[in-house]
Amino acid sequence: MRQVRYVYHVVVDAFYAFLADDGWAIASHIALSTLMALFPFLIVLTSLAGFFGSKELADQAAQLLLEIWPQQVADALSSEIHDVLTTTRGDILTVGAVLAVYFASNGVEALRVALNRAYSVVEPRAWYWLRLESIGYTLVAAVTSLLMAFLIVLGPLILETARRHIPFFVESNEGVLFFARYGITITAMTVALFVLHAWLPWGRRRFLQIVPGIVFTMVASLISGIVFGQYLARFASNYVTMYAGLASVIIALVFLYFIAAIFVYGGELNAAIMKSQAKPGLPHHAAPSPNRAETRA
Repeated sequence: MRQVRYVYHVVVDAFYAFLADDGWAIASHIALSTLMALFPFLIVLTSLAGFFGSKELADQAAQLLLEIWPQQVADALSSEIHDVLTTTRGDILTVGAVLAVYFASNGVEALRVALNRAYSVVEPRAWYWLRLESIGYTLVAAVTSLLMAFLIVLGPLILETARRHIPFFVESNEGVLFFARYGITITAMTVALFVLHAWLPWGRRRFLQIVPGIVFTMVASLISGIVFGQYLARFASNYVTMYAGLASVIIALVFLYFIAAIFVYGGELNAAIMKSQAKPGLPHHAAPSPNRAETRA
């Protein structure tokens, strides 16, 4: 019973901190920044894929990025994403590609703001170092996406080779590839969340300190995707009626808003657990952090 009360207090305290840190407003900022950064990121992805000699990899990478999105949300953006991926562009060093990298990094900056607030830290680093770091994360994410896409493209060849040598081991390419796509995507998301929580905000946090928020983010995002997908299956026409040609953008924005709120609460949950362990028995909302006060000031 004591453990149940502890969990209840931590969850409630994290929610109070979420409200105190303007979690809903930060979530909307993340959602809008992510949506605005999505297409520049796809441009970077296409440029990199062309630089490595295979633009088809960009299409595979985009499919992986949308793999765990609700089908209705992914379908709403599929035509626009296809247009971006199939547009012929120059070398990666063109001015347009450089600007695309810069604008794509805005999504990373939005996540940094959210986590700095959640962990109650003041960012002492200069803005240009932060921007360079965000650009580095963006490029690493693009290259990693292409590598994952390459594994998917290479998958059928690997499975066919395995069937010839150990036929009892591989029964169906389609089944293995289906689970491989989801497995690779979920693994990449988990690793990305660990990197974001551990290194993006100022300071360092131990592995075990950030696990609860990451687990919550993964599980809650999955549930949110399923529920939102079911909702769209029944009421998607309402968006078309209300927003007309902007329906696909609004659908994606609403979905990203829910995911962003879950992400921000995951950071607040980690902070609440860390604070409860530092001062056992003291409710989080009853003892606001000095660092949180400094951040607001």
